[in-house]
Amino acid sequence: MPLDPALVDPPHTAIVINECQRGVVGDLANLPQLVESVAPALANLGRLAKTGRAAGVQVVHCVVKGRADGKGSNQNNRMAGVARRNREAGIVPSFSPEEGAQVVDEIGVDPADIVLSRMHGMSPMSDTGLDPLLRNLGVSTVVIGGVSLNVGVTNLAMDAMNRGYDVIVPRDASAGVPPEYGEQVLNNSISIIARLTTTDELLQIWS
Repeated sequence: MPLDPALVDPPHTAIVINECQRGVVGDLANLPQLVESVAPALANLGRLAKTGRAAGVQVVHCVVKGRADGKGSNQNNRMAGVARRNREAGIVPSFSPEEGAQVVDEIGVDPADIVLSRMHGMSPMSDTGLDPLLRNLGVSTVVIGGVSLNVGVTNLAMDAMNRGYDVIVPRDASAGVPPEYGEQVLNNSISIIARLTTTDELLQIWS
């Protein structure tokens, strides 16, 4: 079913991009499978952001930026455990948390964009002020993209739905690992809580 243009009318719509940053999917990333899987999505997110900005859609970048020593970040999941063991073994990233949190060039940051960072949790709704920010902007529809469909994007979509937002997910602007699993998440989980669309359909509406 075609997307109703009124649902993504720019004055009440925001594009929320999750963890499309150098340390996760860019030149500083250490997850080659995810970097390979997300490449087409990054290009589509760049197109979405450019056209959305021109149409008056608010673009919000949500990045993770913990401390180099891990203090204050989650310690209760597998990824945190790997990071902790690496620190204990003296294996630390060659870049600063600030560098790792920079948005990738494929998307870029416009002066009108908003960048929110967090050091805890798997969803930007949990520790960034994203929810009140969107409400203060009068946003009722969120277009969600980024990484990953394994955890972050799915968490964000569910959190937004639970808070009463209309959630739109362009299926070609997110990625998971392996790619076929990402497709299964879109088809069997995201489709239940959000409206699936494509980058081109949104671009046509906003153009």
